[in-house]
Amino acid sequence: MVCHLSDSCLMMTGQKPVSDATGRLQRTLVKWIALYLPLRWPAGILTRPEIDQHVAGTKPVDFATDVAKLEALLELITTREKGFEWPVHPIFGRMSRAAWLRWAYRHMDHHLRQFGA
Repeated sequence: MVCHLSDSCLMMTGQKPVSDATGRLQRTLVKWIALYLPLRWPAGILTRPEIDQHVAGTKPVDFATDVAKLEALLELITTREKGFEWPVHPIFGRMSRAAWLRWAYRHMDHHLRQFGA
């Protein structure tokens, strides 16, 4: 999960290309529900293969090292300049800085809850 979240941060910075899996419904209604409705994300949501540790995502090495990398990436994405051009989300399409950061929060919350954190 830590490596998956790091890969997601790398996706957010444009450092990790991720394949597209979007359509009109995902870019509009699903995006709005996922980002703004106060509902927990359900378990079992499929992820893109590039950030799936069982497929092509980064494999865990050492827990402390992996956590330190995630912390550094979180610092990077939260301090990006306002003019930074965020990449297109593979499912939700073009997103603002605020939407990307909300997605990162919701995504991390989703996974931390899976482990009771």
